[in-house]
Amino acid sequence: MAQHQAWQVGSSAAELYQRYLVPAIASLWAADLIDRAAPRPGERVLDVACGTGVVTRLAAERMGAGRIVGLDINSGMLAVARSLPADATRPIEWREGSALALPFSNDAFDLILCQFGLQFFPDKPAALGEMLRVLAPSGRVALSVFTAIEHTPAWNALADALDRYLGAGASQTKRSEHVLSDRPELRELVTAAGFRNVAIQIVTQTIRFPSAREYVRVQLSATPMSSLMDGMDGTRQRETLAAIIGDLVTSLHIGSDTVELTYPQEAYVLLAGK
Repeated sequence: MAQHQAWQVGSSAAELYQRYLVPAIASLWAADLIDRAAPRPGERVLDVACGTGVVTRLAAERMGAGRIVGLDINSGMLAVARSLPADATRPIEWREGSALALPFSNDAFDLILCQFGLQFFPDKPAALGEMLRVLAPSGRVALSVFTAIEHTPAWNALADALDRYLGAGASQTKRSEHVLSDRPELRELVTAAGFRNVAIQIVTQTIRFPSAREYVRVQLSATPMSSLMDGMDGTRQRETLAAIIGDLVTSLHIGSDTVELTYPQEAYVLLAGK
């Protein structure tokens, strides 16, 4: 369960994730995924690895009526999801559980969503097999995973800077988000699990942060990378943070750590049927 544990964040980090990363990144991808998945009124929908629930809530809004469940292994993320304002006319079920053993009966859902979760599952075939099991015979899946890290320049520059200033392997969590960047491998993985009519599209979003400084601060406080500078005293933390920010500014040729940081982010969006 090593990779499951790698994306465990405490409640404070989960709150920061919702406050900063959902508006800047996750909400853009969620809107695109929901547009492509097109959940319909009355359907039964499961959002696997739902995090703080941005995809789940958009699906509920789009459906209007039906069953919508958000499942995540992380209790901190779910606590934030449950704390957010809810529409009483569109109730959402929040469930804690593993994608490797979905706590649902066979044929329980018409649509399964999974935004940027599959790459973290330690047994990806098992997770896809579970998704297939709980899908109804005419059900469908819509998921997204990141392409090569080189196609998201700010992430690539940050990963290099982490290794440079925090030691080899410091960027492992960031780089692990891109382990399914081979398109034929992704298609074969999903096909081998039993899904049919697999369609994969490359999608690019434009991501914006107020500055490179803010971008690094958020990445090192609102994600599992928040532990990378644990044990450092205040002076060393400030010096290391300044070095990482400076490295990012130089690598991206943006001139200053205070101007708006804008960069492309690329992902595969996959649709398939049972």
